[in-house]
Amino acid sequence: MLRYLTAGESHGRALTAIVEGVPAGLELTAEYIDTQLHRRQQGYGRGARQKIEKDQVEILSGVRLGRTLGSPISLVVRNRDWENWKDAMKPQKGRAPMLTNPRPGHADLPGAMKYLTKDVRNILERSSARETAVRVAACTVARRLLEEFGIEVYSWVVDIGGVRYEPGEDLPPQRLFERAEASDTRCPDPDVTEKMKRRIDRAQRNGDSLGGIFEVVATGLPPGIGSHVHWDRKLDARLAGAVMSIQAIKGVEIGEGFGFATLPGSKAHDEIFYTTKRGYHRRTNHAGGIEGGMTNGEPLLIRAVMKPIPTLMKPLHSVDITTRKTHLAAVERSDVCALPSASVVAEAVVAMELAAAFMEKFGGDSIREIRRNLRGYLGELERF
Repeated sequence: MLRYLTAGESHGRALTAIVEGVPAGLELTAEYIDTQLHRRQQGYGRGARQKIEKDQVEILSGVRLGRTLGSPISLVVRNRDWENWKDAMKPQKGRAPMLTNPRPGHADLPGAMKYLTKDVRNILERSSARETAVRVAACTVARRLLEEFGIEVYSWVVDIGGVRYEPGEDLPPQRLFERAEASDTRCPDPDVTEKMKRRIDRAQRNGDSLGGIFEVVATGLPPGIGSHVHWDRKLDARLAGAVMSIQAIKGVEIGEGFGFATLPGSKAHDEIFYTTKRGYHRRTNHAGGIEGGMTNGEPLLIRAVMKPIPTLMKPLHSVDITTRKTHLAAVERSDVCALPSASVVAEAVVAMELAAAFMEKFGGDSIREIRRNLRGYLGELERF
């Protein structure tokens, strides 16, 4: 079973992860993971912390001479900002000052109530999106595994604060991804990128924050990954859960998603065709590459909405939980808009779920064994 765990606090010494179930023989380097960590830190609207942190991973186990061993992989991403927060996180004399005015929209108050603590820093340090740094590191191992078998995962931003990108031409996912990578907001259209930046600037001047919508696309997936036989094996359910687990994500749709509400069945479903060259295929992809909880051979399409970040420079009303009196919410250093970063995180968690389901279908203890299993299955499909 391919799975991972993360640990660590936003301003602690480091973030750590263990990735289990990775087959032996997979080429993997810290430099490859660092490329994804760098992508996560980019984007117009990010806060001052990104100027402090230069995220790099240390691979502590599970890899030798640039290849995985089949044993658990342990990863560490150091927090440079720890040096600036040692007194708050681990005071040498006396007690650290308590943070008692929770932010609306954050984990602060429900977490404090759950763990019966009056200091919401005990909650916000772990609930912070800083955790996604090591999550990206862990899931990038899965991304490397997928690449070995020709499966690629892309993303781009389609809306920030109501400024929307509407594709004017039918471009392949790789081309859209290349355009997004060249954009400060990860939007494939340069003109829309500039409009998004102006919208972010206005929010920053007002002490506000912005959310938006991004898309994730995966290509190269063979049909039959996932399962229809149990609720917890349905690939679309697993993917939706993974994307919803990203901080501030409040909605996920696959394929046409909520657009199905206005379509009749005759236009909602993707008709099936067959040619000797392409085999079974569809000319449309309203299903987003998944039918009955399984991949159908078409590109996977996921869309998600991220709410505006709860930390505002002009804070909302809250309550001091020690006095129960009205108080402004806490102000922590934060981003104005983290949507470009969230889209990169989504690529990572999607890659992990796809890789886990891929391993369930074609699993083996080594890359060679998995390659043999996949080759045999694809041969069966050619004769199907």
